Order: sequence, then C-alpha cells, then structure tokens
Amino acid sequence: MYLPVSLKSKHPSGTKTFNLPDIHPIFFAVFLCCFSFYELQMEGRKWEDTNKDILVNVLGRVGMESLLLDVPFVCKSWYKASREPQCWEHLIFPTFIKPDDIYDICWEPEIPDSGFLERLAMTYQENLSVTAFVKFIVNRSCGKARIIELPGGCTEEALEYVANECPRLKGLAVGSYNEFINGIIVKFISKWKNLEMLKLGKYDLKEIIPQIGLHCNNLIWLSAPYTYIGKEEASALVSSLSELKYLDLHGGNLEKEALVMILQGCKQLVHLDISKSFGFNDDDAEILKLASQIPAFMCEGSMVIPVIEPGSLHYRWLDHELFCDKINHDDCVYD
Repeated sequence: MYLPVSLKSKHPSGTKTFNLPDIHPIFFAVFLCCFSFYELQMEGRKWEDTNKDILVNVLGRVGMESLLLDVPFVCKSWYKASREPQCWEHLIFPTFIKPDDIYDICWEPEIPDSGFLERLAMTYQENLSVTAFVKFIVNRSCGKARIIELPGGCTEEALEYVANECPRLKGLAVGSYNEFINGIIVKFISKWKNLEMLKLGKYDLKEIIPQIGLHCNNLIWLSAPYTYIGKEEASALVSSLSELKYLDLHGGNLEKEALVMILQGCKQLVHLDISKSFGFNDDDAEILKLASQIPAFMCEGSMVIPVIEPGSLHYRWLDHELFCDKINHDDCVYD
C-alpha cells in the first residue's frame, strides 16, 4: 500500500503546498511527523507539543505490519501512540497464517505475507497460532475495531472471539481461504448489528442472507464471488436485502432467471459486478436493459456454458488408439 501526499504549510511568505509521489505508509508517517515538527518550530513550540491525536490518526493508516514491527521501535512517543486503540480500528490480517505455530513454519518465498510472519516470530519470539494471533491483535483494539479482514485458516474460536470483542464492527471480510468459517459464520452474524459491509467466500447464501436481513439492518455492501445463485438465493436476496447498494457476485454460477429477479428486486443498486460468471451471456439484451439504471454494472466475460453432445466427445484414450493405428500402418517398419 502506498499513499499520495499533498500537504499545506503556513510560512512567513505565504501558504506553501508540498506534493510528493506515492510513498510507503511508514515513510509517510515519518514525513508527516517531521512536517508537524517543522510547523511547531515555526510557531516556537517544542517537539513534545506534537498533537497526539494527529500522530494516532497517521499511525492508524500504516497497516498491521508497520504498527507491530516498525512504529514501536522509533521512539517512546511513537510506541505509546501505537498502543492506542484508535490505531487498531482497521485490522487487515495476513492472508496466510496456518493453524500451526508460525515460528516453526518454513514459508516459501512466493507465499504472500511470509516476510511479515517471519519478522513477527523473530521480533516477539512467540509461537503464535492463528487463533492466538487473532486474539492478540483484537485485544489491541479494545473493542473499537471497525473493519476486519480475517486470515486464512481462521478457527471457530477466533471468529467467536471477534464476534464477542468487536461489537462495533462495520466491515468484515471472511476471505476465500476460510471455507470452514463460511459454514459457521451464521452463528455469529447476530453479534454485528452495525455491519455495513460483508465479504464471504464460497457460501450457501440461502442460509445466511435471511439472518443478515434480520440482524444487520445497515448492510449496504455484499461480496460473495464464485457462488452459485439460483432462484432460491435470488429470492432470499430480494426479500431480505433489497436495500443493497453494492453487490459483487463475480465468477459465480448465476442462473439467468435468478439474475433477472435480482435486477428487478434490488432497486437501490449502484454497483453490481457479475463479470466472468456462468449462466448468461454478457451481451444478453434483457440483462443489459434491466441493468441500464445501475451506474456501475460489470458483466464482461460472462457466458452460458456450452452444451456438448456426448457423440462429439473424443476421449483421450480413443484419440491415442487411433493415433497409434495410424503410426503402425503408415510409418512403422516391422522387423
């Protein structure tokens, strides 16, 4: 993640604007603090007078890795600021944390987040399992976490802890590597009354959508890619979540009749992504007409799965046999 920087400063000769290229969050934090120090000097104040709220606001944007492994070791004031719950409102966990002790895992270089986990194990000298790690991070937020993206391999115990300790949650991403969690999240959905955004992996939406509609009255954004959507799922969406504004079903298997039901029933949609899906063609005139009122509609690459007649299939073993016959009769010389 990199951040664009544009700041204005008071100066005796007038207001100056500083425009910098995109920079890494930790460097952005350093820059902003130095910038604040410059402002303090111009006003004749000391470094200790730096506004703590500004510092906490900045550090809350640098991400989990920097908050754990970089910021606390800069200076005492940064360490204290990094422990403020406001810095831990957005908890984006690494995608891959296996249930085993991360200290003992030999991570391959191509696995995302492996560097972070290795540094974490070396710095804290802790054999943190995925459950222990989730609890450790959630505790930093002191119940103020607003957005959480769960790690892969998340356990039921970890999810239950999040449900009990994060009642203010507004955004939850379960991810594609938590099929087990997808199956039990319905047990905890009632805990998140303020939920506005939810991202699921492959999931049977018939079961969870009515519960979302019952307990999460503020939900406006739902993502469930690579999911099957038939008439029952579509009916549940329309009856329970008709006020949705953002819906992402890309890569799924969508029956055309079900898609028509969604387009006719979810009138508040401003964003619908059904690209690269199966069950309808991306140039279907009826679909395009119904979706014409949606400002951001994406269906590129969607198609109807072609029906292949059994007589047109050439099995590999048959092709191989015919090929061998041709070789034997035309090209081979027998002893």
